[in-house]
Amino acid sequence: MSFLRKQESSIFRVMYRNKTIAVVIPAYNEEELIGKVLKTIPAFVDHIVVVDDASRDRTGEMVKARQKEDSRIIYIPHAKNEGVGGAITTGYKWARDNEIDISVVMAGDAQMDPKDLPKLLDPVVEGEVDFSKGNRLFTGKAWRVIPKARYLGNAILSFLTKIASGYWHVADSQSGYGAVTLEVLKTIDLDSIYKRYGMPNDFLVRLNVYHFRVRDVSVNPVYGIGERSGIKIYKVVFTLSFLLLKLFLWRLKEKYVIRDFHPLVLFYLMGFILTPIGVIFGFYLLIFRLLVGPVAATSALFAAFFTISGLQSLFFAMWFDMEYNKELK
Repeated sequence: MSFLRKQESSIFRVMYRNKTIAVVIPAYNEEELIGKVLKTIPAFVDHIVVVDDASRDRTGEMVKARQKEDSRIIYIPHAKNEGVGGAITTGYKWARDNEIDISVVMAGDAQMDPKDLPKLLDPVVEGEVDFSKGNRLFTGKAWRVIPKARYLGNAILSFLTKIASGYWHVADSQSGYGAVTLEVLKTIDLDSIYKRYGMPNDFLVRLNVYHFRVRDVSVNPVYGIGERSGIKIYKVVFTLSFLLLKLFLWRLKEKYVIRDFHPLVLFYLMGFILTPIGVIFGFYLLIFRLLVGPVAATSALFAAFFTISGLQSLFFAMWFDMEYNKELK
């Protein structure tokens, strides 16, 4: 795409603590709120990359109108809808190809408070982490502000993402508000990242494989400002659970088998084999006891042994994973 070629910018570089900053804004049908988002981007941001994901409303017109007043805005339209992950990836590619020091993702629906931007940037600028991620759950008002169904879905996916990614200290996995270094964007294969709602989860897994440091930063949860979401929570949780399982297995293979070897893989393997055997056998014995009659004590012991041994193996594997990744924060 011509939009992604390196550009010699005529924009005066304000910079933030001697680092060039680009804000990437994925936008799909955001005509009502995109103007507000663009107006509130802090002055220290050098570039505002708006990726219009084939919107059907006047999002493009609103961005172009604002572009006349703010020369920092770069407008990149998609010919077809690629999903929020695809839009973010396009913005990341622009930032990578233009050698931007730090790139920050902010939603086009004004749900990410620009006042939190310095808090996200500081640990990255100071070289403490490679990726800082907003966490809305740190604040006491999260439970009151975030819709309960979304809060619950986020909690489930956050737990599964801890296991899949190896970043056990990270929560609020679905928060897309984050700042990332140029080194990360040059290292990760951006074309292979999941293009839909599971992009943040996929991104975390890939960061872990390359041993990048990640930190959660408390940000303000923003809801009830006119944002709209067509996301069906139960469908998202179901779909992303399978995605996370696939990413988890890929991470184990890449990080603990191909790039290096760690015995936690064997513990996970034992857990995955023994636990289902024990549970299924125990369930069979229960049905047999209810419908037929007493079962042998040895059979019950075998079921308990397999189940307990499998769970212990899984817990040991998780503990090894925590220890191996504890410095990545």
